[in-house]
Amino acid sequence: MNWNVLAENAGMLLLGLVTTIEISALALVIALVVGVLVAVLRVAPSRALRRAGTAYVELFRNIPLLVQIFFLFFALPSAGITLPAFWCGVLAIGIYTAAFVAEAIRSGISAVAHGQLEAALASGLPYPQAMRLVILPQAIRLTIPPLGNTVLNMIKNTSLVSAIGILDILGTANEIGAHTFAYIELFVGAGILYLALTLPTAWVVNTLERRLSLVRR
Repeated sequence: MNWNVLAENAGMLLLGLVTTIEISALALVIALVVGVLVAVLRVAPSRALRRAGTAYVELFRNIPLLVQIFFLFFALPSAGITLPAFWCGVLAIGIYTAAFVAEAIRSGISAVAHGQLEAALASGLPYPQAMRLVILPQAIRLTIPPLGNTVLNMIKNTSLVSAIGILDILGTANEIGAHTFAYIELFVGAGILYLALTLPTAWVVNTLERRLSLVRR
């Protein structure tokens, strides 16, 4: 085995790492914004809004992410909508992950005492403000562990964008491997780069969980 191939192509692999970080960060923003909105719909007083939130979760959570990526990249152009591969990956991962974020936050909302919402409404706050100022801050704190797991899964799911030609970590390793045939060395290197992203993320999540548990005591 030729482990020198990693040093010789370190620049390209680091560019792949940067691309993975960019996709993860942008997809996370989409997932959090959309996920919070869908979670609020899931517990809204209106039956129509609850059904809309449920439909979103069931639709995007149960269709494989790769199918969603392929739909945006290959199917939309036939309808006259063409997006760069990078944004197809970001949107698909963000929208898919939002369904899991929504369910995590919905469980957190359910864990907050219902009397707090009633008290907020009785004090004159409109329902949207009561959710934003009173319920959601508590719900998000309660859902740090599942949200952390969702973020970790999202980072790993970014590897699927290599299927549409994006040179993320996996795509770059595969591209170099096609020329050097050093697939073992390159995929080991790719695994190490993914660990460099996921292990610190897991540490941050565990630290936040411990600190919040101390605050609740």
